[in-house]
Amino acid sequence: MAFDFKKEYKAFYLPPKRPQLVTVPPARYLAVRGQGNPNQTGGPYQQALSLLYAVAYTLKMSQRAGYRMEGFFDYVVPPLEGFWQLPDGRWDGDKSQFRWISVIRLPEFVQEADLRWARQQAAAKKGLDCSAVEWLPVDEGLCVQMMHLGSYDEEPASLAQMESFLAETGYETDLSDRRLHHEIYLSDARKVPPERRRTVLRLPIRPL
Repeated sequence: MAFDFKKEYKAFYLPPKRPQLVTVPPARYLAVRGQGNPNQTGGPYQQALSLLYAVAYTLKMSQRAGYRMEGFFDYVVPPLEGFWQLPDGRWDGDKSQFRWISVIRLPEFVQEADLRWARQQAAAKKGLDCSAVEWLPVDEGLCVQMMHLGSYDEEPASLAQMESFLAETGYETDLSDRRLHHEIYLSDARKVPPERRRTVLRLPIRPL
């Protein structure tokens, strides 16, 4: 059976519907950086997702292409994730201000040389310029997280719960250029109605 990150690491992919503290271990990702409204049809965000998935599935299917990676095992491509930031830390409702890093987690056996091969392979097969897809190691460390149920526009209510929880337990958010607001998308927005979507919300924190 294929290795499934969601099932093997439930503490990080399937948290409860209430805030909890968690220490997240280092992980490596495929990543594409950009800025703009994620809902813009054909915009930079949607283009970034096309590149990510092209390279992610090229790596997953590498053996069929005759490419061998040491330690390879079959796996389910992990869910889409995103790191989000606003230029001044405040949002006035204009989604075009969002700066984002869209990511898909990599199995530990994938090395940077494998990513270079996958970019070239995906570009040749899909006719895409995959040069924007980069290797991104992330060490999140101490965080607060919870499962958000509902539309993305309703996330502020869950984030408020997280802030209240932190105030009660002696922590505060620690957002910076290095430590970012993190979301994991467990529902396919093309198929699941907004009220039924599941999104892991995660924020970096520090003691007061």
